[in-house]
Amino acid sequence: FPTAADKVVYILAPVLATVPAFLAWAVIPLGPMVWMFGYQTPLQLTDFPVSVLYILAIASIGIYGIVLAGWSSGSTYALLGGLRSSAQMISYEVAMSLSFVAVFLYAGSASTSQIVNAQEKTWFIVLLLPSFLIYVTAMVGETNRAPFDLPEAEQELTGGFHTEYSGMRFALFFLAEYANMIVVSSVATTLFLGGWLRPFPNVAALSFLDIVPSWTWFLLKSFVFLYIFIWVRATLPRFRYDQLMGFAWTFMFPAALVNLFVTGLVVALLS
Repeated sequence: FPTAADKVVYILAPVLATVPAFLAWAVIPLGPMVWMFGYQTPLQLTDFPVSVLYILAIASIGIYGIVLAGWSSGSTYALLGGLRSSAQMISYEVAMSLSFVAVFLYAGSASTSQIVNAQEKTWFIVLLLPSFLIYVTAMVGETNRAPFDLPEAEQELTGGFHTEYSGMRFALFFLAEYANMIVVSSVATTLFLGGWLRPFPNVAALSFLDIVPSWTWFLLKSFVFLYIFIWVRATLPRFRYDQLMGFAWTFMFPAALVNLFVTGLVVALLS
């Protein structure tokens, strides 16, 4: 343990960062209703009318783990990394949340399974392309991945909020980061790419694709987003922190508001 660390919070922080990343999977549908052991059940742990809001709430809890890790370590580098991470994740979560509202307006629900069912004719990536682009950008910032990995900037912070961590506690932070990458990729698949639905689900000529299990389509779509994470990391240089926050509040937030206004207007005219 670092000499100046608060031991209880120091131990608790990696757990707080990791557990919410797995709890978010509770409301993500992997497939339709199926028969298992004589019972009909959805390939989803649970669902309720505000499932997407549950995901946002769980993601917010994960921020506490990173902030408390920086504070409890008793290190200036770790504290600055924790503060950077909290400001960054909150900023990009605002734009991400507004992009979700446009999906709610079109689907008429915040339930993940109902959002997937609402895409049986057309995926929302076609109808809500601006919302999709806002979400994809925000999800990279939300997960602290390059080029938005300022909380861990080695040149400035020696490693950021986990500078004073090692061993399994250090591994938990990385487990949380990669688990969150999978979660946000799965959410993008659910909200914009039709979830477990096959490509062009309303085209009868492609009905032969139904032989592929529904969860396979879900995994393939999610892997596309994971590839984007790796591709972006290998392509773009890291931003400065002022550029990062300026991009969130002077571009992402206004763009999300305009997109929400236009979407609401279109839905109102079509209804």
